[in-house]
Amino acid sequence: MDEIEIPQYFICPISLQIMIDPVTAVTGITYDRESIEQWLKTAKDTTCPVTKQLLPSDSDLTPNHMLRRLIQKWSAENMSNVMDRIPTPKSPLSKSRLLKLIREFEVPSLCLNALKKMEVLAKDNNGRDRKCMEEAGVAKAVILLLIRCYKEGRIIGLEEALKILYLIWTPSAEIKALVSENCDLIDCLTWILGRDIENPVVVKTHAMLVLKKVIEVANTRLLEKLKPEFFKEMLRVMKLKFSQQATKSALQILIEACLWGRNKSKIVEANAIFELIEYELEKPEKNITELIFNLLAHLCSCADGRAQFVRHAGSIAMVAKRILRVSPATDDQAVLILSLISKYSATKEVLLEMLRVGAVTKLCMVIQADCAAYLKVKARGVLRLHSNLWNNSPCIAVYLLTRYQR
Repeated sequence: MDEIEIPQYFICPISLQIMIDPVTAVTGITYDRESIEQWLKTAKDTTCPVTKQLLPSDSDLTPNHMLRRLIQKWSAENMSNVMDRIPTPKSPLSKSRLLKLIREFEVPSLCLNALKKMEVLAKDNNGRDRKCMEEAGVAKAVILLLIRCYKEGRIIGLEEALKILYLIWTPSAEIKALVSENCDLIDCLTWILGRDIENPVVVKTHAMLVLKKVIEVANTRLLEKLKPEFFKEMLRVMKLKFSQQATKSALQILIEACLWGRNKSKIVEANAIFELIEYELEKPEKNITELIFNLLAHLCSCADGRAQFVRHAGSIAMVAKRILRVSPATDDQAVLILSLISKYSATKEVLLEMLRVGAVTKLCMVIQADCAAYLKVKARGVLRLHSNLWNNSPCIAVYLLTRYQR
């Protein structure tokens, strides 16, 4: 490029590079769109970089089509000297175009085609287009469309609608107001998960991804009103394993929901403890194991959860085996589970089971291992609690316990 002279008016005053998408500000100065938009977004005082005149951050930027054609013609004539031909930039997304597509959502014969067009726009989403979609109310329109489909029992267009909503979701005030206390969208997504539908893996995975976002912005009152059927559906999704993303979302939703109201009891009543242990026995990936142990620790904080946990023949052995084998996060939750069981469900049978399957030995290993100090304290507390019973067993090295006698 140094071998030829580049016309000065082809150069952006900000980036000092050849402009790809020249736009003219209200001050009359032409910049490359990406550069001036970044300037307006980050500059402390939004003034024109050249004239220093006031330039509001939401001011219009007019495409300079004549200059763009000149730059493209020049680049084509200098292909041997220029690395890349200057491409034709995409036209910025217009609000009127989005509103037209939204209106077509209301017309059954046009709805599916409008959704497909909107999906293409959502996939090409950048910062400028995202703001335009937010101002046009695309997310709200798609949410209302999904709820209508649910109430009318229609499944055509669900895949496209879910993909759009996932791609453009932003927790704006409008979206929070729409979904935070409205159970219709949660009921809709739960309904989709239970339907026989074309392309089920894609549709149901996106339903779970959207549902996770909804739960994140839902208020306490809505979370406390979640139905038992909702939790059963989350466990069914986890059990079916139709995608890693769906399984992970189901566990994250259960972890978030179990903190509110009677949800912990509802999840336990849905047979969650048994399903979680069975899933973990199949040795899932590390991030799934961490989520399972997180949820198990929450559920074992209630009496019904602990009762269901100790009824499973492999529960204590499974927890013991994972300690010091997966991650520090898993160790933390595993020791917490054993601590809860040893404090509140410590029948003689349970304590002997902990000894027999190696849980006590693992707690001793935690004290000796390179673990966090608080975890050693927690493990030591469990050992002290029942040292009289465990200390007399030949199954464990006595010196490990006698060092921590009360």
